[in-house]
Amino acid sequence: MSFAAQTKKELTLIQEAPCCRRAELQAMVLLNGELSGGVSGDTPDGGAVPGAVDGGGTGAEVRPALTIQTENVATARRIYTLLRELFDLHPEVLVRKKMRLKKNNVYAVRVSVGADTVWMGLGLAPAGRGLRLVDPGRPRACCRRAFLRGAFLAAGSVNDPGSPSYHLEISCQTAEQANGIRRRMNEYGLHAKVIARKRGHVVYVKEGEKIVEFLSVIGAHQALLRFEDVRIMKGMRNQVNRLVNCETANMNKTINAAVRQLDAIRLIDERMGLDHLPDKLREAAQLRLQYPETNLQELAQRIGHRVSKSGLNHRFRKLQEIADRLRAGE
Repeated sequence: MSFAAQTKKELTLIQEAPCCRRAELQAMVLLNGELSGGVSGDTPDGGAVPGAVDGGGTGAEVRPALTIQTENVATARRIYTLLRELFDLHPEVLVRKKMRLKKNNVYAVRVSVGADTVWMGLGLAPAGRGLRLVDPGRPRACCRRAFLRGAFLAAGSVNDPGSPSYHLEISCQTAEQANGIRRRMNEYGLHAKVIARKRGHVVYVKEGEKIVEFLSVIGAHQALLRFEDVRIMKGMRNQVNRLVNCETANMNKTINAAVRQLDAIRLIDERMGLDHLPDKLREAAQLRLQYPETNLQELAQRIGHRVSKSGLNHRFRKLQEIADRLRAGE
């Protein structure tokens, strides 16, 4: 089971007040709800006109059915449970298999009788084949969190914390839905952004710290702990790798410098002999020959702190200049 699926399963086990359950179901129906079975008497925005009749002249009122689809079985179970608890309905549950890509199961919770009761009870209205919020108003703090939880359950996904990058997103059918969810998320300082895609709009968060905060907001505390645990371990590994790389680079730099110094000293010894060098340069050359792998700081300590690290480096530069002149035949 993926990290996103584990998170959704945890969220479906949360039990809260009826107002919060209503807000959660509102988000799921808003993002994943679809109307079907409209009639010729529909309004321009797709809603059925009360009292409209079918084309057969029977006089029977025809209203659209409401279908909420999801690929997550825990989310489908949650939708079914909330419809029964809040509206005393017994919706159908249909299962089909996708024909493309991963061929996952798609679960459809369908309300044929009383669909209008559901969307009106949730503060929604028909808009084409989908739904829109009539008047979101200013819900209570607990209900705002529940709405975001429902949005994530309906159309959210989050990368595994062990993946190379952090990414959490909620897919929306319209720009209005996406901007509404982005505003609600940013009330908690999540820095959410919206991007348009071929089949709708996506609200996304890229920062690992903000994803952790979002999981806390919607109540996914176990997922939050797993995410933080992996994120901390990954951060520690990265820090260790940086330190090791830095230490390796310093070591290579020290070795390369020592090799150049040894080459210069041996050339001087062959061409003119170390005894012809000034005392300070001869002392530095003999010390390097005696300790070929020691860095400058340790060499300076072996001299007894009579010369600093930079002073010792200056002596080696003088030796290098002498060697260069000898190579040039001067």
